[in-house]
Amino acid sequence: MINREIIRIKIVQLTYAYYQNGNKNIDSAEKELFFSLSKAYDLYNHLLSLMVAITKESRRRLEILQAKAEREGTEAPSQKFAYNRFAIQLENNHQLNEFQETQKHTWADYPEFIGKMYEKIEQSQIYQEYMESTEDSYAADRELWRRLYRALIEDNEDLDAIFEEQSLYWNDDKNVVDTFVLKTIKRFDEKNGDAQDLLPEYDSEEEKDYARKLFRATILNADEYQRFMSEASRNWDFSRLAYMDVIIMQIAIAEMITFPSIPISVTINEYVELAKFYSTPRSAGYINGMLDAIAHHLVSTGRMMKPIEKREPNND
Repeated sequence: MINREIIRIKIVQLTYAYYQNGNKNIDSAEKELFFSLSKAYDLYNHLLSLMVAITKESRRRLEILQAKAEREGTEAPSQKFAYNRFAIQLENNHQLNEFQETQKHTWADYPEFIGKMYEKIEQSQIYQEYMESTEDSYAADRELWRRLYRALIEDNEDLDAIFEEQSLYWNDDKNVVDTFVLKTIKRFDEKNGDAQDLLPEYDSEEEKDYARKLFRATILNADEYQRFMSEASRNWDFSRLAYMDVIIMQIAIAEMITFPSIPISVTINEYVELAKFYSTPRSAGYINGMLDAIAHHLVSTGRMMKPIEKREPNND
């Protein structure tokens, strides 16, 4: 699950923190990097667990309504949502249950939020269409939760507030992790039952190696990379650059030099996008130009053996 997008974000954050920390210890900083990456995987599991918690709340309320209907002799309420087949499969998933057993805090600690989430779902057009539909299939049950997640969980200020309270890492991770939760919903297959595979923490050891090498290259070769920036800045006063801009370019240069298989254009585009989020409004355009100039210099001097692909101009 942990991919290079998440790794780049974490390395920007951890490199910035490394230089802000008076006691610079690269081994401790690397441990913190991998801890923060593991927290992203925790968030993935926690978001899957949220759908289970909402389903359990719907079942609790259904039991109350069923008892009332029995007392009053009225029609029993529909069980369609409370016993949604995808949600039950997720609830019984072996890997998710193993994760939940290791957690000190669960969604049971937030009954008010879970109740509000269920009420929002119940009031939504998506829910109404599902309950009124005559289609009765696993595929329809799974699609319901994909649509609900997109509409009510992806962008949810109350949920963001809870995550801010639970972990310092999670608010920065959620946008990326949401994509993996949606991918997981789509991958679920009824025939796999409780043994359905969730996404692994890492797709391969290669991703772990990428994170370690990139972080260490960024720190250990900082002086050399900053010299490249200073030479490329020409008429700019390098010392007056935004500190985050220096960090982002330093990591980008480390990636360009350390990983021959990653195209230069990919690296530049990825770090320009990070600059839009983490630095000043003018940073993205400046970093785009600087990295392009540095890449040409490194190739022309033989410091980097990569082709320079034609790139679309960055107009931001």
